[in-house]
Amino acid sequence: MFGVVKMERVRLFVVVASILVMCVVRRVGGEEVADTLSACDFPAIYNFGDSNSDTGGISAAFYPMASPCGETFFHRPAGRGCDGRLMIDFIAKHLGLPYLSPYLDSLESNFRHGANFATGGATIIRYNESWFQNGVSPFSLDIQIAQYQQLKSRTTSLYNRAKKQPHRFPRVDDFSKALYIFDIGQNDVAAGIRKMSDEQFQAQIPDIINQLATAIRNLYDQGARTFWIHNTGPIGCLAVTLHYLHNPSPDYVDRRGCVKFQNDMARQFNRALKQKVFQLRKELLLAAITHVNVFAAKYKLLSNAKKHGFLDKTRICCGYHEGSNHVYCGNKGIINGTQVYAGSCEDPSLYISWDGVHYTEAANHWIANQLISGSFSDPPLPITNSCHRLQPL
Repeated sequence: MFGVVKMERVRLFVVVASILVMCVVRRVGGEEVADTLSACDFPAIYNFGDSNSDTGGISAAFYPMASPCGETFFHRPAGRGCDGRLMIDFIAKHLGLPYLSPYLDSLESNFRHGANFATGGATIIRYNESWFQNGVSPFSLDIQIAQYQQLKSRTTSLYNRAKKQPHRFPRVDDFSKALYIFDIGQNDVAAGIRKMSDEQFQAQIPDIINQLATAIRNLYDQGARTFWIHNTGPIGCLAVTLHYLHNPSPDYVDRRGCVKFQNDMARQFNRALKQKVFQLRKELLLAAITHVNVFAAKYKLLSNAKKHGFLDKTRICCGYHEGSNHVYCGNKGIINGTQVYAGSCEDPSLYISWDGVHYTEAANHWIANQLISGSFSDPPLPITNSCHRLQPL
């Protein structure tokens, strides 16, 4: 009898808890988001990543981005591997913040509202490769974190000496209130595809994910509290990869025509990342950590390109790709004795792929809108509420 009563009390508690939860959540875009949470007032964004969010870092470190990159929005090359803006640009705009200055850019940078440490080709762990060999950035995640530490340390030191904050420098108090975004890992998956067997890559994944977790812990120990962590996208759906496919066997591609084993490797990485995020939530008790399923958002667009107003995912806007002849975006080449300039398409807004690897501004805008709404987030909160730590029932 005592057991029955106890069980009924447990059921009553669950019902009451469920009712309370229902009172404070509502449905938006198919996901539950907190209705009573106040909007977060992020004074700054600090971003760590690769070319998917690089606003000019690798361009400042090596060679400047060439035309026609930047033509759609900036009307000039702006350090982005895109015709215009990236997802990070749309995130900043949505939060009412200016576009992030790349940390490595020595001219016209303004770090009052954050900094971008992302560089094209960046990886989470270090590989014995180079920018000139395989396009791998020397600014891996640990270096990006070290750059952040230097920015924070020097900002604090200058403030303590001058007792005032230069207008281009971050406010010291804003470091703990800022949003910390991670959009990195695609090049680690690419290295796995390029250099390893599936078994070797699976064995490498824990080290990759642990390096990322170390970076998050490092920032947390320095006062960071809000983290927005992207998983990696469907690398097997990149247009440059699909261009090389000619009558592939049914088991080589998935039902959407993407390279199955490459996407499977990305999914392996993503599963381990999500598990690590759950672990970090239990460990970093003052942190609000959002896991963002970029893979699902991009796959949704790539799988239904026409429905969302785009041409087929295999179409590439910028570059010359005919048969076995390839001249990449912004370059010149000799095809059949004739010089060819690999320029852009007439209307980039119709294309998902800008140069075969990176997305167009139009595609980035579509994906960013999905992400900032919370539709692909865990917990399912829009980015404007991501500073709130939700306790599980």
